[in-house]
Amino acid sequence: MKALVVIAHPCADGFSHAAAGRAIEGLRAAGHDVDTIDLYAEGFRAAMSYEERIAYDTEHPILDPQVAAHAELLQAAQILVFVYPTWWSGLPAILKGWLERVMVPGVGFRFDESSGKVRPGLSHVRRIVGISTYGSPRLAVRLVNDNGRRILTRALRMSCGLRARPEWLALYGMDTTTPADRTAFLARIEQRLAGV
Repeated sequence: MKALVVIAHPCADGFSHAAAGRAIEGLRAAGHDVDTIDLYAEGFRAAMSYEERIAYDTEHPILDPQVAAHAELLQAAQILVFVYPTWWSGLPAILKGWLERVMVPGVGFRFDESSGKVRPGLSHVRRIVGISTYGSPRLAVRLVNDNGRRILTRALRMSCGLRARPEWLALYGMDTTTPADRTAFLARIEQRLAGV
């Protein structure tokens, strides 16, 4: 299968990139073809422009060639993997902006002309995997609803259809973890992705 790994962290030498590397190794060990989008390295612009908002309601909602290339990768993937740190109880702005600019009508969803209802645009996706680190412990994250996780495993899943299975890999209390904790988490990522 084709996998797409989307990375949202500005530091190429940081833990999120190490986690993404292990996810990619696991996916390749399972025999999947892997494409990668590193949002910060590519200089992805998070904010939707005025022109893009106007185009959103037209037959051609994508104006930016970079967004078009990302949409093409998204439409080819059966496995979606998102690697990011949880900041302010949610997705980094760059990843939220990526969803807003790439998951447009005709990509993330479509309108059924006969009923007017929204229909999934990514029904070919079989797995959605989220990998995130949290500065807070698990209980504190649960108290604030873990918004990034909800967006990816619920809202995004609605664009993929109910056959898409979500999986979540989290390292809580990142600021107080030991090197052994972090090493074990990286090994867990690789092992779990090798089984996808």
